[in-house]
Amino acid sequence: MKNKDVEINKVYRVKVSGSVQDVRITGQNPHGGWDGVNVATKRPVRIKSPQRLRGLATERPAKRQKITSLAELEAQGKKGHQALGAPDGDAATTAPDGAGSKTASEPARDARPARKRATGEPGATSRGPSGLDAAATVLAQAGEPLNTKTMVERMLAKGLWKTGGKTPAATIYAAILRECATKGAQARFRKVARGKFELAK
Repeated sequence: MKNKDVEINKVYRVKVSGSVQDVRITGQNPHGGWDGVNVATKRPVRIKSPQRLRGLATERPAKRQKITSLAELEAQGKKGHQALGAPDGDAATTAPDGAGSKTASEPARDARPARKRATGEPGATSRGPSGLDAAATVLAQAGEPLNTKTMVERMLAKGLWKTGGKTPAATIYAAILRECATKGAQARFRKVARGKFELAK
């Protein structure tokens, strides 16, 4: 801007301390430039050259509305959607066909089911026979109660089960206890001593 373009009592966008602020020009400074007042902080500001002025502050940005509840958020979204000329209804479901929009209930195209942890339960992993099935086979062959460490050793030696876990015995132990707790009388295993199990009859 030029000196002749600056008017007293007008509010200008002015670069102050590295940021642009709204400043009302109150008069000319006897040492050159202008005196003003920061509109937001009410502090006096001296503007030494017109190069610091960014133009008249004619349009103030709208204040951000504070949303305090989900209902208010949905209401604001609906108002904004209607302001764009869209019909009443959920904004997520009114997109035209082929626009690439997905409804809230429509799953993503590349969504995949979460992989289950290898807990030793039937169907818990797709890497071959489950640990529980192998443990039941080993107990049937042994004909006597075994602890899970011995079970795992025989399962791995016979190739009945494969695992990369660091504590396979603990995994099988937890899986057997879980089956006993969830299936009750229908469980394949029964605890007969501390750390030892046999097949239920």
